Amino acid sequence: MAEPPPGGEPKRSLLERLSALLLRAPEDRAQLLALLRESHDRELLDADALSMIEGVLQVSELAARDIMVPRAQMDVIDVTQRIEESLPHVIETAHSRFPVIESERDNVIGILHAKDLLRLYTVDPPELRDLLRPPVFIPESKRLNVLLRDFRANRNHIAIVVDEYGGVAGLITIEDVLEQIVGDIEDEFDFDEESDHIVAAEPGPAGERYRVRGIATIEQFNRMFGTNYSDEDYDTVGGLITEHFGRVPRRGDRVTLEGIRFDVLRADGRQVQLLMVERVPEARAADGSEPEA
Repeated sequence: MAEPPPGGEPKRSLLERLSALLLRAPEDRAQLLALLRESHDRELLDADALSMIEGVLQVSELAARDIMVPRAQMDVIDVTQRIEESLPHVIETAHSRFPVIESERDNVIGILHAKDLLRLYTVDPPELRDLLRPPVFIPESKRLNVLLRDFRANRNHIAIVVDEYGGVAGLITIEDVLEQIVGDIEDEFDFDEESDHIVAAEPGPAGERYRVRGIATIEQFNRMFGTNYSDEDYDTVGGLITEHFGRVPRRGDRVTLEGIRFDVLRADGRQVQLLMVERVPEARAADGSEPEA
């Protein structure tokens, strides 16, 4: 043990200080998050580590329906079409895996790996149906932590999400789940086009909901939602929300501005990355602001 300085107690190590914080056993998840954020404030955890721990905790609270790609936005291949007709779409989207349907989106018959398309151009090409992998179907309510465990155990990277009536509701990939923990995983095929910044999600209790990237411009948001947020002091939706809180919002923070509710789905120590946005009834938005940190 270090010798105490004159007139004081010995200086505690980083491990001792962190242990002292954790010995205050939290009674619920909210207290645990508060304890972790206090550790960050005391510089025991950096912003990236805190963000990932918060992501791990949130994954157990989210279900497939919360982050899936909606059915209407799924990039699919129709087995009834000639592959030459689908190839330009495959090249443009640059996905590694595609759901394959037969005539309609509710009839997913398999998963095609893009690399397997090369086999169609060999001397003795197989039928497209022969290249399909069995699809994995999961309910909308499946928790992300359970889904991630299944993905790892079965070495599967994509699942088709179905609703209570058995219809296709959307799809979800292992990358979608991991991004809830580590933030956006971008590769050389990811596009940063404005059309991807505001995407319709599944309807919520109050109506249609949208996933909005923090880098979406205020101008684009105002056009989409008919709002009049000022862009004099900040250019992006993430900047608008950060300005309101007076700090970089954390995952799980919520605020209502002019009848629009913003839920922070993903953020790191520097910026807001992804929000869930929906209109709220007039009675709940009468004061124009409903912050819930």
